[in-house]
Amino acid sequence: MPGPWFTRLTIGRSEGETTTDHPTDQKSTHHLLTSLRHGPKGALNFGPMPHQEAIHRPALDSPKAGHTREEKLAAFGRLLDIMDDLREGCPWDRKQTFETLRHLTIEETYELGDAILTNDLDEVGKEVGDLMLHMVFYSRLGAEAGAFDAADVLHGICDKLVHRHPHIYADGEASTEEEVKANWEKIKLKEKGGKGDKPKGVLDGVPNGLPSMVKAQRIQEKVRGVGFDWDHAGQVWNKVQEELTELQEEVDAASDRVADEFGDVLFALINYARFLDVNPDEALERTNRRFKARFQEMERSIAASGGDLAEMPLAEMDRHWDAAKVALGQGNG
Repeated sequence: MPGPWFTRLTIGRSEGETTTDHPTDQKSTHHLLTSLRHGPKGALNFGPMPHQEAIHRPALDSPKAGHTREEKLAAFGRLLDIMDDLREGCPWDRKQTFETLRHLTIEETYELGDAILTNDLDEVGKEVGDLMLHMVFYSRLGAEAGAFDAADVLHGICDKLVHRHPHIYADGEASTEEEVKANWEKIKLKEKGGKGDKPKGVLDGVPNGLPSMVKAQRIQEKVRGVGFDWDHAGQVWNKVQEELTELQEEVDAASDRVADEFGDVLFALINYARFLDVNPDEALERTNRRFKARFQEMERSIAASGGDLAEMPLAEMDRHWDAAKVALGQGNG
């Protein structure tokens, strides 16, 4: 806005007293606010001045996704500066703790997963940024607790990557992906050690809070890392058939073990997916999305024809269902 800045001042006044409009330029305003923040007791105290250089995105000559190392480091420094400003000056950010951020981080992770599944790379970039903010936030909280800061976190992961890739940074050997995974688990097991006289177990590092399907994947991957695995996919498929037979037997007997056997079937199918190089969680989510899209198309079609889904016979629903699959180009899946 052209013309002088007008800074409204209320210094040392009681309620009801008048204020003054003080005309000044931008430089003197910055000086004035700085003195108020750090001035004598009784003066206004707005907290530390924000990093002025962090407010505006710098002009970059490099193309999108082709920035220089210096530009990337400067962008990360800008995020650190903004995090400091928010933590010191924003009431919401000052209130946050590890615990209050936890569920928000989980939500952001799922939003990133959604963007990946829809192959929306612009949205993936935005969600990665949201998660990077969370990581910087946790690092700031760690620094305030005297536990760790961003440098500790980053050097920690760098040290881990160097140590667990001896085929890159030392004289280790690993020519296939499977050898890399096996080495990773063995090295990790040695790193973790045990508590007291209790040795560290292969599965001790699997978080209890993981969703059940993801936990099954991690369990199977970890035991594979120490050689406890099937030789080929055919054996796993036979195991699936065996578990299905046992499930049917328990169902026929009206047994109280139906849920246990159903779990065994799911565990075997997840194992089979691993041998097919299929992520079962992503596969199920894609099926969820296809089903949802088909059902919504069926609803739209029925409504457009004046029908009532709730009153429609199942055979007629099936005809609309098949038509919805054709309309969406989803074939016979």
